[in-house]
Parts: sequence; structure tokens; C-alpha cells
Amino acid sequence: MTQSLEPSLATLQNPFARYITATRPAFLSASLMACLVGLAIAWRDGLAFDVSLALVTLLFALLAHAGVNVLNDYYDALNGSDAQNTQRIFPFTGGSRFIQNGVLSLAQTRNFGFALMACVAVAGLWLMARSAPQLFYVGLAGLFIGWAYSAPPFRLNSRGWGELCVAAGFLAITVGADFVQRKGFDAAPFIAGLSYTLLVTNLLYINQFPDRAADTAAGKLHWVSRLEVSKARWGYVLLVALAYIWLVASVLLGWLPMLSLLALFALPLSLKASRELLRHAAQPQRLADAIKLTITAMMAHGALLLLALIFSKGNT
Repeated sequence: MTQSLEPSLATLQNPFARYITATRPAFLSASLMACLVGLAIAWRDGLAFDVSLALVTLLFALLAHAGVNVLNDYYDALNGSDAQNTQRIFPFTGGSRFIQNGVLSLAQTRNFGFALMACVAVAGLWLMARSAPQLFYVGLAGLFIGWAYSAPPFRLNSRGWGELCVAAGFLAITVGADFVQRKGFDAAPFIAGLSYTLLVTNLLYINQFPDRAADTAAGKLHWVSRLEVSKARWGYVLLVALAYIWLVASVLLGWLPMLSLLALFALPLSLKASRELLRHAAQPQRLADAIKLTITAMMAHGALLLLALIFSKGNT
């Protein structure tokens, strides 16, 4: 671990910077991309595009992800997993370290997380009033998943549902972004968003290897904790395969434009990350490069898919 890079009161004396940094802003790019893909689907389908609604939708997605990050830190502090995590690879795994390093108290973290969620609810209601009432169900599902992921009594990640929660949560962002513009549900955002969502899920999956010992001791029995390392590592490969097979199949079936195959250029990054994990899964301190490759592959795939959707407007 790299404790010198971890947050401290000495380096975060400005309260505004302190609270912004507590949301782990670098990781919010994942929800930003999921939202942009949803908006690009609506744009490609020739809907009357409302820029103001799009901007509020982006804010909605970022606030939701920020709130989930902060609340996850709070509940992981309660269960003790972050405190006893000595194999973490900061800033990728082991939480933000804000509570453990005394930057924010438990109460401050809890209050901030729920304040962010309250802002999400307000933004969601505003969007619902300007799109359609059914958006309520998308927002409610997203908020519940984000909270129940780590909060008792559900603690879904501890019960082996974490990967599904991440996939469903990020897919809900894509679907919701499209819904606000379309004012109704459509299969398109599900189809287009799934491959990116699976690669986002793989970021959670690989991050659980350095955290495995601490999570297991704290009762966070996700699949990386439940399985032997030699078996758990293949889950990553499975998710990579599903993501790219879905992309190609969607193009071959005519569900996505041919230009979407540009997202295959991220495949070599995913394959390299897979090789690194297969080689070093039992040596979690050597997974930093694999985690970085996972992030790069995820964002490259999302960006290329986004461009393909934008530039295929009016084409099949």
C-alpha cells in the first residue's frame, strides 16, 4: 500500500476540497460515461434532444455515484473491513481512507453520504416532472441498489450479489439517461449499455482481490472471498468474454450500428489485464497494473462506443 498518497487533514485543510475528495471524484468518470452512452442512444434515435435535461441528468448520475461511494466508506468502516485492510492498493482498493486517517468522522461521512442522496432525490424528482412518471422506478431502483450494496440489513455485496448490483446500477444510469430524453422505456439503452456495464463490473471484481483477506475477516463474502483464488480469477475472464461477445452479437443482429465495433479496440487492454490477473491473483500487491488496465479498457470501450453512437445517427 502507498500510505504517503493517502488523504490526511494536513493535505486537505480546505473543507470544500475535503468533501469533494471524499467522493472519490476520479471514479465518477465511470458513471459519467454510462450517462453519456444513454444520452448518445437518445441522440442517435433522432429524439428531440433537450440539453438542459441532459445536463441535469449528468449531475444526477454523478451525485448518485458520489453518494454511493461515501456511504460505502461509512458502512465499510462500521463492519471493520477498511480498518483491517493491510493489502489495499490505494487509491484503487480499501476505500477512501478518510475515516481511517481521521479526515472525516464516522458521523460526518454518514451525514455527507445521505445529504448527497437527498440531492439525488431532488434532482430525480425534477427530471421526473419533465419526462415521465416511470422515471421514479429507475431512480428508486438505483438508490436502493447503491444503499443496500453495503448497508445492513441487506449488505448485498456480502451475500454474493455485489457484481449484479454494480451491473444493474450502471445500466440503470444508461437507461435513465435515455429515458429522460425519450420519455419512455426502450430496449436500445439496455442493449448498448450492457457491454460497458460488464467492464465496469470487472473493476469491482478485480479490486476485490487485494481486499480479499480483510473482506473475508469482516464477513464481506463476495465471490472473490467465497471462491479459491485459483477459481475466482476466471470470473474476470468470463465477464470480459461476455462483454465483447455481447457487443459483436448486438452488431451482427442489427441491434447496434456497425460502427460500434470500434469498441473492440479496447479488447487488447482487457486481455492484457486478464493475463496479469491470472498470473498474479494470489499476489494481490502485484495487481496495480491490472487494475489500471481494467480502468483504461473500461473507459476506452465506453468512449469508442459513445463516438460510434454519435456518428451513426441516421444510419443502421
